[in-house]
Amino acid sequence: MTNMFKFLFERDTWQEVYDSLSKNKLRSALTMVGVWWGILLLIGLLGSAKGLENSFNRLFGSFATNSVFVWGQSTSKPFKGFQEGKRVRLSLSDAKKVEENIEGIEFVVPRNQNQGLVVRNFLSGTFSVNGDYPLLDKVQKKKMIHGRFINQNDIDSKKKVAVISEEIYKQLFEKDEEMIGQYIQINSINFKVIGMFANGNVNMGPSSDIHMPFSTFQQIYNQGQEIGWMMITGKPEADIKQVELDAKLLLKNLNKIHPEDKRAFGSFNLGKEFAKITGFLKGMQFLTWFVGIATLIAGVFAIGNILLITVKERTKEIGVRRALGATPFEVKRQIVLEAVFITILAGLFGIISGGWILILLDKAFGQGAEAVIVNASVSISVVFIALIILVILGTLIGLIPAFKATSIKPIEALREE
Repeated sequence: MTNMFKFLFERDTWQEVYDSLSKNKLRSALTMVGVWWGILLLIGLLGSAKGLENSFNRLFGSFATNSVFVWGQSTSKPFKGFQEGKRVRLSLSDAKKVEENIEGIEFVVPRNQNQGLVVRNFLSGTFSVNGDYPLLDKVQKKKMIHGRFINQNDIDSKKKVAVISEEIYKQLFEKDEEMIGQYIQINSINFKVIGMFANGNVNMGPSSDIHMPFSTFQQIYNQGQEIGWMMITGKPEADIKQVELDAKLLLKNLNKIHPEDKRAFGSFNLGKEFAKITGFLKGMQFLTWFVGIATLIAGVFAIGNILLITVKERTKEIGVRRALGATPFEVKRQIVLEAVFITILAGLFGIISGGWILILLDKAFGQGAEAVIVNASVSISVVFIALIILVILGTLIGLIPAFKATSIKPIEALREE
């Protein structure tokens, strides 16, 4: 090991590497192109995939993705005295029974929505008004700009308070006007504004412009125990597809609906769709590694072929070194070092080039709220793994010309013209 370190730090060692590469600079440069291109592809594609993943996580990072939305529609089969076409209405008790009896559920959030005429001073507009519980902010996090979201005291006291979107603020308030504590009219009823959330939040299901306490909504719109839909969030380890099937079957039993009626309840399984997207991202990363490493291997083989030609050209030189006492190991070591050096040098150029490409991608597509690729980058561990792969491939491919060099007898090498 000591001899190896001494060999690596000797000036003559690197002078020989330099002389070998500088004898045919164009060939040496072309030799490195394959490895440079492979690393460039690997860094560029992995960084782009990471940027897409970051963009996706920015949209859904605060959303409980292992969720399913269920709402009532109308029946398609007669059952227990009820005719086909019966309208199905979900209730708070249905939501409670689902939460208590279905395995794997973490939260069940009942929700309601209606359209409302919203007026302030001489400005007005029609917006969607949602009746919600504080739990909504856990499963569909609102990015609050000012104030707060609904709390349990608002629910218990049936307070007439409202959380508005940034868009409503722009339409009903003057620029930079304080809105907390101000009043707006929703269907001729005064509501105090207690918070404002940013536009651009991911809202699965109907859009949300105004949130008020669920209990207040039920009283104002005379909804009683009825709900518009429920958001069912599964535990992280739960199979959300099975949760959806179990929830629908229970709801059919509770509402006297035929077990095979597929129209009675509508649903949107966010967890299933999210799994498709994450599967696509993982597949893209796998494909990137496959293409990058395959290109690297092709480039390294090109280096091996060029070194074989170089060894052929240096046959007489190798014969002289052998005649002067150089052992086969020393000859092999020098040639392997040249292969590893060329490979790593080309790889470093590829890493630097890939880094610049990711910077350009971020400048072009990673700015603003609607960025497609957010912070396209690769981790230090990925770069380190790429370099390790280069060292291994460079060493293995260098052994081919190294064994070729030492297979020639010194006397025959000296006769070579």
